Amino acid sequence: MTAPVTLPLWFFVLIVLFAAVTFASHFLFPSVRWFFRRRMQKAVDRLNERLDRPIEPFRLLRRYDLIQRILYDPEVTQAIVDHAKKEGIREDVAFQRAQRYAKEIVPSFSAFAYFGWGVRLARWLSNALYRVRLAHHDEEALSKVDRDATVVFVMNHRSNMDYVLVTHLAADRSALSYAVGEWAQVWPLSGLIRMMGAYFIRRKSRNALYRMVLRRYVQMSTAGGVTQAIFPEGGLSLNGAVQPPKMGLLTYMVDGLDLSERDVVFVPVALNYDRVLEDRVLIAADKKGGRRFDAKISHVAKAIIRQLWLRVTGRFHRFGYAAVSFGAPVSLRDAPELAEDSEALAERLIARISALIPVLPVPLIARLLLNGAETRADLEIAFSEFAEKLQGVHMHVPRDNRDYAVEVGLRALLERGLITEDNGKLRVVETDVLQFYANSIEQVQT
Repeated sequence: MTAPVTLPLWFFVLIVLFAAVTFASHFLFPSVRWFFRRRMQKAVDRLNERLDRPIEPFRLLRRYDLIQRILYDPEVTQAIVDHAKKEGIREDVAFQRAQRYAKEIVPSFSAFAYFGWGVRLARWLSNALYRVRLAHHDEEALSKVDRDATVVFVMNHRSNMDYVLVTHLAADRSALSYAVGEWAQVWPLSGLIRMMGAYFIRRKSRNALYRMVLRRYVQMSTAGGVTQAIFPEGGLSLNGAVQPPKMGLLTYMVDGLDLSERDVVFVPVALNYDRVLEDRVLIAADKKGGRRFDAKISHVAKAIIRQLWLRVTGRFHRFGYAAVSFGAPVSLRDAPELAEDSEALAERLIARISALIPVLPVPLIARLLLNGAETRADLEIAFSEFAEKLQGVHMHVPRDNRDYAVEVGLRALLERGLITEDNGKLRVVETDVLQFYANSIEQVQT
């Protein structure tokens, strides 16, 4: 038992390495994870003290545990069996597909990433690109929302900046969980988005197994009190106008909902911009009659480099105003009939969003020009008439000066070459772009 053993050096090194790995995995790593998890929980507790809506325990679950919970849910298990029978494959193969779907959907939320640099980046980017304005804001109604309720911000979708802008403006309320389309499933963007708490969805998928995995995740999130943000239009508006609602996520949220356990409150949010960064890309897609966007990485990089060069040379100007309105909440406990009719719920929310959309200088000037205004004097008169007749809609007038608002809108259109001015006469050059902006306030009646 005490006799010496001679080993080759390489074998001895290998034994030591195996011993070190075993020690680390069984003793060191669990202790380190426990230490950091405890510190993280203390940090989250301090963060929750200043948030209107604390971060829910559901969001702090380990991603692996949440994926397992979904996969072994009875409804998902039955969907796996049905999928195996339909496709003529073994159940373990169907299970692996469901597992792949769950890994694709489920986020890996990090409170540090969200509030440490995510919100700061959103705030910096929003203010660097736009003059951000909080338009209508029913603070009293929002403050009365049950603290234990699940809050869902329901927004119109004008630009990919929507995610950034609302994250910035809602940072003091809670961490938002967005539903994000396939466009963001590229490395390393996908990992960063998951850390911000977003979940990916295949908007056009008709695979029953995939839809069940997505449905159960959404339902678990809603039952767990996760504050969410969704776009009921189902994608970016290609023509600038608010689109009819699509029922997918809303149906999942209210299907089989137990309002005695937790209320679900929908908050309508309306966004508008003086300039949508992707406007020409969206217009081109609308003309082609599809949702294939010609937004190559090279084009995006070129645009970013150009804006950086303008900033370095002192010629950069922000892209006008961006405004957000928060409307009166819709509580399903107060209106239980809407929980039974997701279509009626969607229509009510879209109607409220449409009624809330802020009127900004560029969309209004675009509308007036398309309606026949030909000079600055025409615009000033038409602008004042519009403002006098406007009721119930927030209209942002820079410096509370209507003539200056006309100048702001005109300057933005002239600098982009969308209109020209010759001997005092204004001429529209790119009608489709002006129509895109005018459409954003087409529902506003005077």
